[in-house]
Amino acid sequence: MSAQKKRIKSVETVGFNMGLDDDDDDILIGQGQTVEEEQKDQKESGEVGVRVEESAESESTDSGEFDAGNSAASKTYQVVARRYRPKTFDELVGQSHISQALANAILTNRVGHAYLFTGARGVGKTSTARIFSKSLNCVLGPTSKPCGECDSCVGISTGEDIDVLEIDGASNRGIDEIRQLRLNASICPSRSRFKVYIIDEVHMLTREAFNALLKILEEPPAHVKFIFCTTEPSKIPVTILSRCQRYDFAGIETLQIAKHLLEIAANEGVTAEDGVCELLARRASGSMRDAQSLLEQLLSFAPQRISLADVHEMLGTANDQVIFRLLESISSCDTVNIFSELDAAISEGVDLTVLVEQMIGLFRDLLVIVSGGNASLLIFCSAGQFERAVKFAQSFGVHRILAAMQILDQTYGRMRYNTQTRVLTELALVRIAYLENFQMVSVLLDKLQRGEIQVDLSEKKN
Repeated sequence: MSAQKKRIKSVETVGFNMGLDDDDDDILIGQGQTVEEEQKDQKESGEVGVRVEESAESESTDSGEFDAGNSAASKTYQVVARRYRPKTFDELVGQSHISQALANAILTNRVGHAYLFTGARGVGKTSTARIFSKSLNCVLGPTSKPCGECDSCVGISTGEDIDVLEIDGASNRGIDEIRQLRLNASICPSRSRFKVYIIDEVHMLTREAFNALLKILEEPPAHVKFIFCTTEPSKIPVTILSRCQRYDFAGIETLQIAKHLLEIAANEGVTAEDGVCELLARRASGSMRDAQSLLEQLLSFAPQRISLADVHEMLGTANDQVIFRLLESISSCDTVNIFSELDAAISEGVDLTVLVEQMIGLFRDLLVIVSGGNASLLIFCSAGQFERAVKFAQSFGVHRILAAMQILDQTYGRMRYNTQTRVLTELALVRIAYLENFQMVSVLLDKLQRGEIQVDLSEKKN
């Protein structure tokens, strides 16, 4: 074999390739090894290759076990609000009127091209948009009961479907983003029946962006559907509103939230003391997501059994006994006891800002009672506390309750920008305690109007 044939153009080594010139006759392989020696070693290459393959195979096996262990240990925890997100219209809590309307629209083939979902936070707007998208693109559909198992349903549930695009209106609020959306909307969906655009917080779009959206929103391609979600519909131009079917999501009732929280706690293997879920539901003020977030905190704080004491300790709220003792002291104008009860509440870790908020809610319920409302209209008091609340409502009277709510509301606003929260709280409660004198003035005025008291002001010079 000639020397020219013995030459090689390149030598591959572990980790890099090294190019060689044609003039190199003797090329070192490794450490001082020539080409001829390397050719002699090729006879043993089969055996070496076997050993290398076995080594690589063993390494891959070990690394697979290691990766499996790591993947099991590194699984990200999914919060309660995401794990228990409704997947069908039947699972949607507190929005039966909307579920029925959308389901009937699918069954009767009256699906519009643009929808607007409005309502407070955590009432199910985005979840409903996802369910509606699954109903339209399910392999069994369009159907009001998507299977939840096909690629389209699974992709929409996880937010990974390429034909159902969830867009944050706050981050994509400019005219350039809307122009790109219009271009993409003209392209047919890759695998689904419809291409759905879900724009959350749509009120954050600029005026120019809304104007750019008008034409395609009024006459979109047949394969495109728009679903807008917002908490502030008043900020959306009327030109957009007139092109959409609007659905207003109501706040979820306290009993429905409490029942759902009980089901979640049972699925998590946690027992909850009576009244815990009702307290969380009242605290959430109609928002299912807020209630689930509060439950999430308690599951970490008390993973086996949740008590009312755990709720108050975790959230910084005062228990009902403290609230009603304060109310008793205010009603009897016992200012010394007001200071004592507040001091005891602070020592137990009660947040005074939350306490004032609770007092506002309690006086709201007293206002409902004194106005003739029944127990079903109460928000912050439970049904078992109705009789006790009736006595306080009759004792305070409507004028005193209204004045107390105004004082508490002003105090709550000032506490956000003042470090002397304790002094402000004490001042507010003592002022409410002395409102009895102002109620007497109102009673005198009523008697004067009815003619029960006669006062001759003509003889009074000063």
